[in-house]
Amino acid sequence: MTLGLFLLHLGGFILPALAMAVFMPWAGRWVLGPGARPVRRHMAVHAVMGVLVLVAGLWLYGQDGKMNTYIALVLVSATLEWGMWRAWQSK
Repeated sequence: MTLGLFLLHLGGFILPALAMAVFMPWAGRWVLGPGARPVRRHMAVHAVMGVLVLVAGLWLYGQDGKMNTYIALVLVSATLEWGMWRAWQSK
């Protein structure tokens, strides 16, 4: 495998985590209301945790692209956003 193909495969592997990292902070603002929380910090946390979920799914199942891994990615991202907003506290 050439370096270009490896980078293409790596990019395709982490793309769902990066897409969720961009989407979730804005979805959190839409659902939980506007706030003065830094969006870039939320994106960074989502990106790191999303890649960790995808790597865990690859390790657990032996292949990437399993639907269970993507479900876990969505659940972890939503739980992270809920936790970073501290939505369990009353306003």
